[in-house]
Amino acid sequence: MPQSLRVASTVTAIYLALAIVGCRSEPGRLVPVESARAAPAQVTSWVGATQPSVSRLHRFKWLFRDERSSAGGRGSARVAPPDSLRFDVAGPFGSGAAAAVVVGAQAVWVDPPNAVRRLIPNYTLLWALLGVARPPTAGATLRGFSKGDRTVWQYAAGTDTIEYSRSTGQSAGLTTEVRAAGKLIGRAETTLGSDGAPLKSRLTVPSAPARLDITFLSTAPKTFAPETWLPRRH
Repeated sequence: MPQSLRVASTVTAIYLALAIVGCRSEPGRLVPVESARAAPAQVTSWVGATQPSVSRLHRFKWLFRDERSSAGGRGSARVAPPDSLRFDVAGPFGSGAAAAVVVGAQAVWVDPPNAVRRLIPNYTLLWALLGVARPPTAGATLRGFSKGDRTVWQYAAGTDTIEYSRSTGQSAGLTTEVRAAGKLIGRAETTLGSDGAPLKSRLTVPSAPARLDITFLSTAPKTFAPETWLPRRH
């Protein structure tokens, strides 16, 4: 992944940008309420279309803004199929460097340790910033449809929902909304290239309000050494 967004350092900025709960205003739903139930096989196919087929290294620059201040820097994300992710962020001249490894919906480690509480409690939005949809949890109610170059689908567990809208063609992209108890906690909008690689992403946090913009500088296939997934040595 209730935080008050106050940027005290570069690391605080990036993690507080991802620490989200509640909302002040909400856009319309991505998935119409009258959408029919979707079969698990359909959802598996829709999710699979977003998954990387090979390990990839993404390099990016980021900019966080809220009502009080802004901060930015550079970072990288290493993604290995099916569900492993390491991301590193830092400010100018390497200030405030931080790193984490996530497998599926869980963090394996985060460095520095005190950054854990500033991470979002749900890693769906983190994956979405890279253009990757997560599969549903067991027992979730599935809805959605595919029409033309647009596919939308929803996972619902009680009043908690995750919604995706994926488009292909000239305006390829993935939009993701996560709601808890019916309230929007975050919206990620990712523009994709013709090869499915992310070009730019925006995470909007209505409750702050705050915004995190990511511009991808490069995406390339990469083989990662086993130590890539180990905590940093100090």
